[in-house]
Amino acid sequence: MSSLAPIIAGPIVRHLDSHNLTLWLVTTKPYQLTLSLFQQDLAPIVKRPLTSDECSSVAIGERAFIQLVSLKLQQPLPTNSLIYYDIEFSDKQNSHQLTELIPELLYPGQKLPSVVVPNNINSMLHGSCRKPHYNSGDGLTRIDDLLATEQFEADKRPALVMMSGDQIYADDVAGPTLVAIHQVIEILGLYPEEFQGAVVNNSEQLFSSKYCYYQRDKLLPHTEANKAVYDKLFAASKKPIFTSVNAKNHLVTLAENLAMYLLVWSPELWQAVNFSSERVPLGYQTQYQDELLTIKEFIQGLTQVRRALAHIPSYMIFDDHDITDDWNLTRGWEEAAYNHAFSKRIIGNSLIAYWLCQGWGNAPHKFDSLNAKIKLWFNGQGVQQQESMIDKLLSWQDWHFSLATTPKLVVLDTRTQRWRSESRASKPSGLMDWEALTAMQQELIGESRVILVSPAPIYGVKIIEAIQRIFTFFGQPLMVDAENWMAHSGTANVMLNIFRHNKTPPEFIILSGDVHYSFVYDVSHRFSKNSSRIVQITCSGIKNQFPSGLLRWLDKLNRYLYAPYSPLNWFTKRRRMKVNVRKPNNAKRAQLYNGSGIGLLHLTDNEQLVQAELITADGEHIQFGEQR
Repeated sequence: MSSLAPIIAGPIVRHLDSHNLTLWLVTTKPYQLTLSLFQQDLAPIVKRPLTSDECSSVAIGERAFIQLVSLKLQQPLPTNSLIYYDIEFSDKQNSHQLTELIPELLYPGQKLPSVVVPNNINSMLHGSCRKPHYNSGDGLTRIDDLLATEQFEADKRPALVMMSGDQIYADDVAGPTLVAIHQVIEILGLYPEEFQGAVVNNSEQLFSSKYCYYQRDKLLPHTEANKAVYDKLFAASKKPIFTSVNAKNHLVTLAENLAMYLLVWSPELWQAVNFSSERVPLGYQTQYQDELLTIKEFIQGLTQVRRALAHIPSYMIFDDHDITDDWNLTRGWEEAAYNHAFSKRIIGNSLIAYWLCQGWGNAPHKFDSLNAKIKLWFNGQGVQQQESMIDKLLSWQDWHFSLATTPKLVVLDTRTQRWRSESRASKPSGLMDWEALTAMQQELIGESRVILVSPAPIYGVKIIEAIQRIFTFFGQPLMVDAENWMAHSGTANVMLNIFRHNKTPPEFIILSGDVHYSFVYDVSHRFSKNSSRIVQITCSGIKNQFPSGLLRWLDKLNRYLYAPYSPLNWFTKRRRMKVNVRKPNNAKRAQLYNGSGIGLLHLTDNEQLVQAELITADGEHIQFGEQR
């Protein structure tokens, strides 16, 4: 174990403004960190050892410590110029500098990594849905390509990266990735745990089970206590709670979830992995080898991904796959999931990992009350009071956040504040309840332009929403992920009324993902004194795509059945809104683009509000310009 590198993931730049610098990284020892900041001419700004208030060290294993760095500065950092940073890692024996440990973190001609404080958002990057074993390139590598060119200059660098969901797929894991996860758990000594209400009693039994790889659906909750709810809600399914069709390698333990994050952000630990498939059942060997080819291609891009995320602030919000497919989709799903000890533990473990690896960095001050308990929950001897911690996180109401930038960026939590149906347990819940929507409206008052981040598109593809509505009518919303803003009348009406309100900002830019294809809509009001204009940009996925043949047919049907003057539009909840589509420039008629990549947005002062393009994983630039 002495050959372990001091840094095994990160650094990733998270929240950044004139008075705050936030970094996330993982080390193999509880090092004392000293942070140095320099102006563009390398004149020093600050150099000091970080206190326990400025750096929370979370012991997630014997040789794994998440370092949550949140530095508050009295003197404001300069804006629109490069700010270089360095970190010294010290223990009783040695000290190391960041660039000594990770020299590949630097761009050509640079001596230190750098950031730019983004008070004004003139341009930004956006995407969602990054599945490591999807057979395409990784859109995050294109960020590194940008920064390696003229975009490195302070006045040209995008202000931030917004990842709007499914940064990991906890419910859809490749066999080689799960093999790697278990080796990482052993290498780092990530802590074991015990279960209640499960076929296996602890993580050791899970890992040694003959069903550990590609057959975990046999180990997921199937108890008599849950059978009544299961029969009512999932009569056609073999998985009563974990409804993903790819749940055969569903992550279960906290250690598995934490190891997953270490593997998707950095290349370090992959170098120690042996991809032997000896424990994989014979019937899955071909699938394992196919997935292994894709995973090896994914690994090759991680050096670029790590370098990019060390140079630009990134913000993240969860969607379902960060936890599990169909997370909180219906009231019935919630009743089944949270009244079963094992399923609640699985969901809670993913949420703990999200908090430590994603959620915390968006707005560190919002998590002070949780951070105060870190030493109690992670004391270096294992994870303590795990059920209490899960209960705390499941009731947490502050996952959403906003940035005091120009324009203001408002990021919605559409997963844990659901508007539950009282009429039928199987009916889809609204993505946000009345209280959450009211709080959101207060965030908007007085703003002239707002960037609103909703993991799922507010204005979806109408033909797909119609299909989802049909399945919902027959009591099967889980079969088609009937999860859209229009699926619940209460949520839909309140949200659309907010857009029509006379105090609503006159200009909205909505960023969405989730659906695994990309499109851009210009939306305006019919029959309203409010002249607010809305541009919705849906960018998905970073490394995922919709089935291409099916999407072509859905795109064609949508163009014919819901053309701008089609009478079918009057049967939708958006009948008072006029929607124009910006076509991708590589298509004669198609409105939807199907391909992995990352969105690049440039805000404008003209009638377009924003110029939108998708930089594909292959490096092609797809412009969304001409309206149809």
